[in-house]
Amino acid sequence: MIRRIEPDDVPAVVGLVHELADYEREPDSCLLTTAQLTEALFSSSPALFGHVAVVDGEVVGCALWFLNFSTWRGVHGLYLEDLYVRPAHRGAGLGRALLATLAAVCTERGYARLEWSVLDWNAPSIAFYRSLGAVSMDGWSTFRLDGDALATLGA
Repeated sequence: MIRRIEPDDVPAVVGLVHELADYEREPDSCLLTTAQLTEALFSSSPALFGHVAVVDGEVVGCALWFLNFSTWRGVHGLYLEDLYVRPAHRGAGLGRALLATLAAVCTERGYARLEWSVLDWNAPSIAFYRSLGAVSMDGWSTFRLDGDALATLGA
């Protein structure tokens, strides 16, 4: 079953995000806490939203997302920050169901697109996304400022 994340799901989702960081070979980079995710999802003005995949009462997958905006299209889009399904539950259609739910949100709200990033070496995920009709944004590179570079520029 796919449903919106609820406050009681947050500890499980934090665990899933840490599992994702481990899968992406960056376990020490993931600092997310239950308090942080609770605030992001359930504050008076949330900027992060989420859905969970539940099997036999257990949260086994999640999709965390936020709104972006296409100046060219003049409407919002949805950016998928994290999509993760525990390995034991892969192949059962949960990842597809999570993405289909987000696609439905986009369609219902008139959003122009659903976007996300995937690591170049993650061939199984890339093949899965392509099977859904997703296309790679070749020719675009993702840039990031953080840490000292962010502080320096912002000073």
